[in-house]
Amino acid sequence: MSASSPSASSGAALIAGLPKLPVSDVLPQILSALSDGNRAVISAPPGAGKTTLVPLALVFEPWCRGKIILLEPRRLAARAAAARMASLIGEEVGGRVGYRMRLDNRISSATRIEVVTEGVFARMVLDDPELAGISAVIFDEFHERSLDADFGLALALDVQSALREDLRILVMSATLDVERVAGLLSDPPVIVSEGRGHPIEIRHQDRPSGERIEDTVSRAIIEAHRSETGSILAFLPGQAKILRTAERLQGRFGPETLVVPLYGNLSQRDQDLAIRPCPAGQRKIVLATSIAETSITIDGVRIVIDSGLQRLPVFEPSTGITRLETVRASRASADQRAGRAGRTEPGIAIRLWHPGQTAALPAFTPPQILASDLSSLVLDLAHWGVEHPASLAFLDPPPAAAFKEAKSLLTQLGAFNEQGRLTARGKTMRDMALPPRLAAMTISAADDGHGRQACLLAVLLTEQGLGGSDVDLDERLRRFRNEKGERADAARRLADRIASGLPRKTQPGLPATAGQLLLHAYPDRVAIQRGGRGRFVMANGRGAELPETERLAGASMLVMADLSGRAVKARILAAAETSRGEIEAELDDLIIRQDETVFDRQSLKLRARKVTRLGAIVFEEKPLPRKTGEAAALALAEGVRELGLQVLPFSKDGAQLRERLGFLYRTIGAPWPDMDDAALLDRLAEWFVPFQGQASGIDTIQPGSLSDGLRSLVPYDILQELGRLAPTHFEAPTGQRHPIRYDGDEPTLSIRVQELFGLKTHPAVAGGRLPLLLELTSPAHRPIQTTRDLPGFWSGSWKDVRADMRGRYPKHPWPEDPAEALPTARAKPRGT
Repeated sequence: MSASSPSASSGAALIAGLPKLPVSDVLPQILSALSDGNRAVISAPPGAGKTTLVPLALVFEPWCRGKIILLEPRRLAARAAAARMASLIGEEVGGRVGYRMRLDNRISSATRIEVVTEGVFARMVLDDPELAGISAVIFDEFHERSLDADFGLALALDVQSALREDLRILVMSATLDVERVAGLLSDPPVIVSEGRGHPIEIRHQDRPSGERIEDTVSRAIIEAHRSETGSILAFLPGQAKILRTAERLQGRFGPETLVVPLYGNLSQRDQDLAIRPCPAGQRKIVLATSIAETSITIDGVRIVIDSGLQRLPVFEPSTGITRLETVRASRASADQRAGRAGRTEPGIAIRLWHPGQTAALPAFTPPQILASDLSSLVLDLAHWGVEHPASLAFLDPPPAAAFKEAKSLLTQLGAFNEQGRLTARGKTMRDMALPPRLAAMTISAADDGHGRQACLLAVLLTEQGLGGSDVDLDERLRRFRNEKGERADAARRLADRIASGLPRKTQPGLPATAGQLLLHAYPDRVAIQRGGRGRFVMANGRGAELPETERLAGASMLVMADLSGRAVKARILAAAETSRGEIEAELDDLIIRQDETVFDRQSLKLRARKVTRLGAIVFEEKPLPRKTGEAAALALAEGVRELGLQVLPFSKDGAQLRERLGFLYRTIGAPWPDMDDAALLDRLAEWFVPFQGQASGIDTIQPGSLSDGLRSLVPYDILQELGRLAPTHFEAPTGQRHPIRYDGDEPTLSIRVQELFGLKTHPAVAGGRLPLLLELTSPAHRPIQTTRDLPGFWSGSWKDVRADMRGRYPKHPWPEDPAEALPTARAKPRGT
């Protein structure tokens, strides 16, 4: 099986010796598809054997003269897939089958099948656009739709179409949106493996309202352990829920049952313990996150307990914060999880929700590209020579808002110049195996001689669990420096490799603090204590909290590296102490020193001050005499935007003007302006600011200036039509004027019925196109009837109204034919 001369006969013998799994039946179709073409899609259920059998079958094909790259979504899956394939051909990992990931790789000159994590593949393509020596790229478990997988596929398709027509691309999944993926790949052959390893019985146990998920899962595990045989795999949303479930199960089983967790932060040894086969006579209960959904087999598992929940990252572009949310798992994920029960024998999947709720689950897990920090993607695209993602074939294009925010951040970090081109600093950042913020931090630190220390901190932040779980990053960094173990050693070696590529500077006399370093990565997350111990406000204006028992809760200033929860009131997970001196030394170019006018919510007045601040953090302020003019008007507008239009002193006429203009917008449309609150708040700079140059607070705003501002939104020639199309009053046949209301769905006139006697046409506005809604009242101004057809009212229901009203109001006229009667605003003369 050498790279230069693969043996077809030895390949046939090897394939014949592979285990018979469901995907075996479609291997001939797969081989044919990639022999005749260069793209294919495989849809096969969990346990079909696609991850291991397909690469082993393809590597002996005549066209396969180089390596096969198999992409896996997680490190655990990559190691497990490589180990399984190696064992099937009677070898150790690192021979003909190997793997490569961020902190670990086992490959050699003999390696023909290389299993890599998705992020590693993207860097492979960016560093070698021709993918020299690679014959095929297989995207496994593509349904998970990670950002790296989407980007990797877009890059592979670009390489294939422009440089490597001979490159084979295969997309595989157990639960795949086949039509969309096939469409992206220009409709290649789609091969479906229908078989399942073993039958699975689906059961449901509805979770009681209000019960914690760890209590429900614990009870289901105990019941299943008592009534069924075999090992159990339980899916829970996150590490914390797993640990709490493990606590509840402690002491509930004998020594023949082992309870083990399985999540991303565990060491490789502990992860391997979770998936290793049990010794004879033992059972295993594995408490896992979604990490166990795909590509791994946990021998002996025949019972799956599914909480129906998962933790997904949600990125907020406005704050640059990614938070984890617990959400319902998709139907695809539920199928994947259930499939774990049928890998080695008939199984049972227990779903902890009502069966009717399954139909309401989303079909697929949302693509990560739609809710992620896109700064690394934008940097990589710039390196690839692409300014806009539409140039590549993405299954879901990156959201425009997040893309724009990412480009803005990269410009602030110095990766792009003002023309939007990649700078030398940006190229260095791209070459580093770090997120852009942390790459910028290490480059800035290297300028001060702290490059290696910054690299250690960056690796610590990107590899969860290193240095413990302390919030204080100075403490975690200290522990990491002395931490024992293979993973810690590999992480320090990675930091050294990154540091070796940085410019060499003279080492300073004193080491930098973690806070001093982090300032260059997260200037927007510098925070000052405000509101008591453990409560902080960041430079981006958002709040963040620490438990009062934490040491850092008493710090006057922090810089945050990791937060969770809603950005309005985020929970601090990792931070370091800093000071104003450090901030001024490291971020002086971001500190604003200026005279400014601000709106005070309490007094509703403007306040002028000389201020020194970083974003929302004010270091110093000195009162100045109150100012007027455009700057003051802009500050007043910000106050209105914050408090709403209800604070403005509209006059009665001004309020009616707004209603009239709003009516014309709803009826006719542009160029009449939208008068809704949101629309007016959005256009404050047009109609409010130019008319408030002399105002110093809400109480000094002249009502007439608000009316003038609203009129300014209407083109002058159109404004002349306002009185005709939406008159303020209706002149009754008596000569009296009555106001027309425009505050409802239709213009309304409230008037005593006697004033309309003799009127044979219905009153209308908007050039006669829209009838007024008439609220006809009695002489005592009580409602009698509403009508949009006055002549029809005279000839119709007037008879009944007259019969009812003439006895109540005998002093007022109630003629039999009001259309021919004289209008009046008075009672009958005496004696008539």
